[in-house]
Amino acid sequence: MQSLDKNAISSALNEKAGFQVWWRLLRPHTLTASFVPVFVGTMAALLDASVNFWLFAAMLLASMLIQAATNMFNEYYDFVRGLDNEKSVGIGGTIVRDGVAPQTVLRLALSFFAIAVMLGVYICLESSWWIAAIGIISMLCGYLYTGGPYPIAYTPFGELIAGFFMGTVIIGISYFIQTMEVTGSVVWISIPVAIFIGTIMLSNNIRDLEGDKENGRKTIAILIGRKNAVLLLASLFTISYLLMAVYVFTGILPIWSFITLLGTKKAVSAVKGFKGKTVNLEMMPAMKATAQTNTFFGLLLGLSLLIEYFIPFHF
Repeated sequence: MQSLDKNAISSALNEKAGFQVWWRLLRPHTLTASFVPVFVGTMAALLDASVNFWLFAAMLLASMLIQAATNMFNEYYDFVRGLDNEKSVGIGGTIVRDGVAPQTVLRLALSFFAIAVMLGVYICLESSWWIAAIGIISMLCGYLYTGGPYPIAYTPFGELIAGFFMGTVIIGISYFIQTMEVTGSVVWISIPVAIFIGTIMLSNNIRDLEGDKENGRKTIAILIGRKNAVLLLASLFTISYLLMAVYVFTGILPIWSFITLLGTKKAVSAVKGFKGKTVNLEMMPAMKATAQTNTFFGLLLGLSLLIEYFIPFHF
């Protein structure tokens, strides 16, 4: 928690009025966690079948709407539970600093879910109604992440659940709706993507460790301590990049996938940005670097699969 007042927080975070109020509510830096898995899953499908662009677009939009709605539920329920106030950092701030009515945020989140459901119906009509069951479970987890009596985000399992549903599940669905199957290779490919998505949640919990502890949360960062949490973040980055190398050498991924290593500089920057820091505002650059690491990794992975489509090259 910061000692700065509301205006100082807004100034430090460069928060502006007007359209930006609603843009911040979406927490755009987190939306890459929904774009990347759809892109990767679709590019993997491109290597095995023809890709339906409209299915890809519908899946992408639905995924981003669910992520944005989850962010809004987070904004709403953290405010209702008294976890967020006008000095809180790392939130949209639309309720506590911009004065947007909490019920407006909740209704907007439910509207986004409704649109995602309609897109889901189209996806099911074009592929399989089994997608509906998976989609409902995913949306329920999105709501329960901060909603419900026992929010997932308040437990040590937030990173795991977020990584699984936003990574493995979305990649699997994106691949399935194009090919009508899910292969072992796709599941393996989804693991490092899921880990990277989990690091976004972990970095958030490292930043908010003190405030979360005061409010009774039991995140993994709280349970193992700040220093070990930063070490865990570095370990997860390392494991993901090592998995990529293993996948290339075993033929699961093409040699082009080595381009994902171009993002290691941002990963190092993220870890260094957290070391020795205890003030939320001081850790915002590290948060940004973590999100960028996830984006670079996912985009470069998807791009490598696209290159493989045009220029096949395996070991």
